[in-house]
Amino acid sequence: MEIRKISLTSILLLCVAMVWAQSPIRDKQVYKLHIAAQSILLNYVDSVDKEALVEDAITGMLKDLDPHSSYLTADQVRKANEPLIGKYKGVGIEFNILKDTLMVVAVIEGGPSERAGLRPGDRILTVNGDTIAGIGLTNDEVIRQLKGEEGTVVNIDVLRRGYLALLPYKITRGTIPIYSIDAAFMATDDIGYIKIHRFSASTHEEFLEAVKDLKKQGMKKLILDLQGNGGGYLSSAIKMADEFLDDEKLLVYTKSRYERNDNSAHRKGIFEKKRLAVLIDESSASASEILAGAIQDWDRGLIIGRRSFGKGLVQRPFRLPDDSEIRLTIARYYTPSGRSIQKSYENGKGEYRSDISRRIEHGELFYEDSIAFPDSLMYKTLVHGRKVYGGGGIMPDVFVPLDTTYNSEFFKEINRSRVLDRYMLDYVDIHRDELFAQFPTYASFDAGFAVSEEMYTRLQKEAALEDITYDATSEVSKEMIVKQMKAYVARYLYEREMYYQVMKHEDMAYLKAVELLENEAEYDYIIQHGHR
Repeated sequence: MEIRKISLTSILLLCVAMVWAQSPIRDKQVYKLHIAAQSILLNYVDSVDKEALVEDAITGMLKDLDPHSSYLTADQVRKANEPLIGKYKGVGIEFNILKDTLMVVAVIEGGPSERAGLRPGDRILTVNGDTIAGIGLTNDEVIRQLKGEEGTVVNIDVLRRGYLALLPYKITRGTIPIYSIDAAFMATDDIGYIKIHRFSASTHEEFLEAVKDLKKQGMKKLILDLQGNGGGYLSSAIKMADEFLDDEKLLVYTKSRYERNDNSAHRKGIFEKKRLAVLIDESSASASEILAGAIQDWDRGLIIGRRSFGKGLVQRPFRLPDDSEIRLTIARYYTPSGRSIQKSYENGKGEYRSDISRRIEHGELFYEDSIAFPDSLMYKTLVHGRKVYGGGGIMPDVFVPLDTTYNSEFFKEINRSRVLDRYMLDYVDIHRDELFAQFPTYASFDAGFAVSEEMYTRLQKEAALEDITYDATSEVSKEMIVKQMKAYVARYLYEREMYYQVMKHEDMAYLKAVELLENEAEYDYIIQHGHR
């Protein structure tokens, strides 16, 4: 009898085949993929990076699906989930890296750093004995140094203006909230304004608190700002929609390969009857579009701005053994009238992702009549029967063009490079005490503070240090830049919300919403008949 040597590879492949034969799920193509991977790992002439091979294979499987099915490494999962979970473990500061030094911009109210005594303007020079100033510090490195498990301790040394010696602090890390509402204030005596920048696990609760507070201040009408809101949790958008709609109205439904799931209003909402304006733009996506679509379909409020992004696909995370994830599209969602607002991705992901650029080229962001949907995509609202369209975002009831009258290369560069942001942070740090003495409240600041010509000239010099040139064409941006300078001072002197309070009169969609909420006859006409 001839005895043949059996290679290790053959034994392993045989074992794989035996396991597969006993598996309750036997798919020839999946088995084929497994055998191919094993063959490469065991027989390829050079050593193979197994992790990279597997990740490339997963990415390859997803690349020809829709644009939103994706693979995330464990680190990417953590970074992506943190803002949506609405909290993290750390010391509780907002920071900026100014002149290669970590500066505390704000301390989170009630957080570990506030309890320890840190102040805005403090410069952190050492962390656990290691010098972090002047070493080319990055945001990721700051996060790595300061975040950690709740209850663990971080020791820092702080340089504070007016003190010669470093101040040591021992901070015990804790759970820090991440807020999804940027601003909530009264726009007029009876119109409230709330800006939401993402739909996280805490958004609904934050919204309820904001509405209750604004009602105490006299709010009878509301502007809900979803401009730039890229979405988040579907469940949060549904809870939000339920606060505006009553009587078990359908809010959104999803369709997978196997079933349809309806989500309807089921609670008494906090703002079901009063006048409402929702602001959207080309960056409002996903959960923002779910909320805006429900409001529009039930003729519940006015949608103001520009056509939204057009994402009508629902992703579900599938956790892998190393805590990486596949985020796989499992369903499409539809507004109450039956609209799918998902824009086409038939021509590939590249063209899909350049859609906003094409909108600019075609003039859509500037002219209301630059886009036309076919009649096949037309639907009717569910109360007054107004025409609405699917197939590519939410079309607003009232169009507001993108304002580019203040654009210049200088304006774009000082914002892109954050020269403006950094200069104003430095200005507030130097003048904080005298500014507080002169303007103890935001109201006094708003009424009395003005950006001087000296400050504006200084900004130009700061920009020149980074090869950003101010010339005659930059003059068209001056008014907007001066407004931004004041807004940044308010933000760094008081809190983030004050930035939006200063800038609100530069937001054309905001101004249109105020105008229509104050003109109740025009508001009612558009709700019932559409824009004149």
